[in-house]
Amino acid sequence: MKVLGFLLQKEFRQIFRDKTILAMMFAMPIIQLIIMPLAANFEVKNVNLVYVDHDHSSLSQKLVHKIASSGYFKLVATPSSYGSAMTFIEVGDADLVLEIPAGFEKNLVREGSQRINLSVDAINGTKSVIGGGYLQAVIKDFNRALDLNIKLATTASTNTAAAISVDTVNWYNPRAEYKYYMVPGILVLLLTLIGGFITALNIVREKEIGTIEQINVTPVQKWQFILGKLVPFWIVGMIVFTLGLIVMYLVYGIFPKGSIALLYLFAAVYLVALLGLGLLISTFADTQLQAMFVAFFFMMIFMLMCGFFTSIDSMPDWAKQLSGLTPVTHFITVVRLIVLKGSGFADVKTELGWLLGFALALNGLAIFNYRKTT
Repeated sequence: MKVLGFLLQKEFRQIFRDKTILAMMFAMPIIQLIIMPLAANFEVKNVNLVYVDHDHSSLSQKLVHKIASSGYFKLVATPSSYGSAMTFIEVGDADLVLEIPAGFEKNLVREGSQRINLSVDAINGTKSVIGGGYLQAVIKDFNRALDLNIKLATTASTNTAAAISVDTVNWYNPRAEYKYYMVPGILVLLLTLIGGFITALNIVREKEIGTIEQINVTPVQKWQFILGKLVPFWIVGMIVFTLGLIVMYLVYGIFPKGSIALLYLFAAVYLVALLGLGLLISTFADTQLQAMFVAFFFMMIFMLMCGFFTSIDSMPDWAKQLSGLTPVTHFITVVRLIVLKGSGFADVKTELGWLLGFALALNGLAIFNYRKTT
């Protein structure tokens, strides 16, 4: 332990000597956590809509006013022909074209039905699908109000079947705000990027400046060397995680509903696993450029496969299996469960087992792969 104490003293001096690394480890993730949730908004708004009205009736005007007042659509233009409307999609100025045929109001009143044409620009798949769904929901709501008016006017003396009403409740996020889903995930990703990149460069930096040779000729054991590299960045990671939780509460008003001690337990184990991966990369690489590219490769896989951008349930089977083999997937799941749902240890104990397995395996490989002789 005395030898380990000297190694830790050396590492802390080296960390605090480099002001750039200090800024990267503390200031950068805090600034990103404040800015990124404001920009990374998955809600689709301001869908550009072109409205072609061949009927010019009171009902068609009511429909366009209802669409415009929904808050999701921006009425770009109201051309007189469908061909003119399609030019807006061709040049990228519109996402949707809604065409109201002639005789719209007459057919609704006389026959009780009328088809309308909806053309969607599918280049931006997410925006087009969600925007089209929003528009169909608005039209369905308009149609429901229209049916109610017709019933009141024409079938007041007729017995009608009882309708089924549905009451919807949003649990854990009553107002369905995206920030409650995004902020905990972004905190995990920032912690992953900082911990993964900094530790991946650590041993390589010793190799490049030549100090690794001085350490190799000392009687320092391999596990002491790896542990001396891990502990300082583990402490830094826990501080960054604490600052992230403070920002999450002060800026976005999100306070963990579950046990904070349980949250810190998982963060501590996750950081050991993540830092072990960085140290393992560092033992393989000979230059900082090599370490950065290898670390970037793994970080991209972690970010894309962890369920932050895409639901894991919607992935193919092989992707689900690969996602389960990344520590980020398990930690981001735990953070959301504890912060948003208030889950207890019994609900997340399986994830703890996965993270402990990652920590033991990655750090064991890092110790095994570190060579004191070349």
